[in-house]
Amino acid sequence: MRQQYVRRSQFLAGALALFALAIIVQLTRIQNSPEAAIFRQQAENYAYEWKTFYPNRGEIYDRNGRLLAGQKTVYEIGVDLNTVTDPHAISFAVSNTLGMDYNQIMNVLQSPPEGISYIVIADFVEAHNALYLQELKKALNDEAPTGSVGGLTGLQFKAHPQRSYPENALGSNILGFVNREGRGYFGVEEKYNDLLAGNPVQVLVPTDPNKAFEIPDVADGTTLILTINRDLQAAAEDILDDSLTEYGATEGVIIVMDPQNGELLALATSRRMDLNKFWNYDVVYNNATDFNPVISKTYEPGSVLKILTMAAALDSNTVAPSTTYLDTGSILIGGVTIQNWDRNPWGVQNMIGCLQHSLNVCMVSIASQMGASTFYGYMDAFGLGHLTGVDMSGEAAGRLKIPGDSDWYPVDLGTNSFGQGVAVTPIQMMAATSAVANDGRMVIPHVLYAMVREGRQYNVPAQYGGSPISTQTADTLSEMLAISLESESSLALVPGYRVAGKTGTAQIPVNGLYDSSETNASFIGWGPVDDPQFMIYVWLEKPSTSPWGSDTAAPVFSEMAQKAVILLDIPPDTIRHQIAAQ
Repeated sequence: MRQQYVRRSQFLAGALALFALAIIVQLTRIQNSPEAAIFRQQAENYAYEWKTFYPNRGEIYDRNGRLLAGQKTVYEIGVDLNTVTDPHAISFAVSNTLGMDYNQIMNVLQSPPEGISYIVIADFVEAHNALYLQELKKALNDEAPTGSVGGLTGLQFKAHPQRSYPENALGSNILGFVNREGRGYFGVEEKYNDLLAGNPVQVLVPTDPNKAFEIPDVADGTTLILTINRDLQAAAEDILDDSLTEYGATEGVIIVMDPQNGELLALATSRRMDLNKFWNYDVVYNNATDFNPVISKTYEPGSVLKILTMAAALDSNTVAPSTTYLDTGSILIGGVTIQNWDRNPWGVQNMIGCLQHSLNVCMVSIASQMGASTFYGYMDAFGLGHLTGVDMSGEAAGRLKIPGDSDWYPVDLGTNSFGQGVAVTPIQMMAATSAVANDGRMVIPHVLYAMVREGRQYNVPAQYGGSPISTQTADTLSEMLAISLESESSLALVPGYRVAGKTGTAQIPVNGLYDSSETNASFIGWGPVDDPQFMIYVWLEKPSTSPWGSDTAAPVFSEMAQKAVILLDIPPDTIRHQIAAQ
């Protein structure tokens, strides 16, 4: 009998052991199963939640450290409907402080959408208004009887950054703007939007405020330093505004660039907007090309393009400075007779006289001698009809018709040689002509000087767009242009500095025909001739006092150059030469 109990006990003990082993095996299997991993992750995440952190947008400075675009703190003002005690008090305080409609606020607070517990009343509220309401809320709470709360209970404030432009409209065409969703439009803000905006970070953060130290630091967006000189930009805008009034022009631009490296020092346009009020864009501009016509607006440049024609003729050995021709006042090309600007003959002229008197017939003659293949080959090398690569959003390519195009005719070789029938942007003319001022090498215009990321500055090297002409050709042509200005006592001359340059007067096409009463007046020049440190382009659209670039754009160039040599600290030629001789 005892043995029977022993056997039963042993059997029960064995069964219990097997059962315990089965439990252990099952626990081990569960702990190592995919489901267990999910449960463990959920347990670890119990006091955490996913949040996206957005970096502060990078700032923008001029080359001398002047802030052009930064951040300011604004507020979202909302109401927690669960804690509101006096909708009237909130409506009155907010409407009175922010200039909003009292009844509209009351309607929202008294009849909110179903299921909503928090309502935004206003956003992007200036800090001083938000702080006033915060102080008023605190004061009412302090004055409330014991056991009650103030009338603004439920009013809440959430601070967040907004793009700020301390110079308002200064350089607005260069900078562009950032909308309330944080996206950049136009100019530098759009071109470098990704760099400026930085990289958002999505991480698990603790819901327990005691663990706030676990919230990650998000690196700010990249800070940009521009090549722009703030004082020179302001001077260019003032000079342009005055010239529009003085000469009765409808629009205009002034560009200042270092022709040796392509750094844009100033880009003034006649239409500008306060970037802090970007919502007025439609009021200021008719279309996108108006925002920055320096890079976006195409036009027929006229005689400033004669610089490129003469450069091609000299470089291809078609002519030399001393080459002469008999100017009869007209020439036939492609079955069309082309005349000089004054419709008069100028007799025997050399190539300097051709530039000095801006003779159309001369240009047609040498373009014909070069032939279409050579002429258009050079114009293509100068970048006409191509993007320059300037680092601002919205650049247009212009149009250079060439043989083989359906709308090109033999007469176009003649008209293109003096800047009619070809569409360019001002920045294209600057880039192309830089080859003449910079020993034959074209620069790529740019506004970015350096980037600052996590405390380190990375300078942007100069870039070049090829060498369409030789150094000898560039130096020869610069000297020819300087002599031509000096010979005619041009209004473009700059006291104390020797400069080279060329006027331009182009008729404006209207419905396929040229209107002789309206012109684009321009001047492009650089100096000092022996060491060019500035290049300036002036374009005045439809001046009414005189149609000629020599009467309008040339004196504007001189005024701008005189201001530039002061702000850029360029000594007069005699002093520079004395210093060099020591």
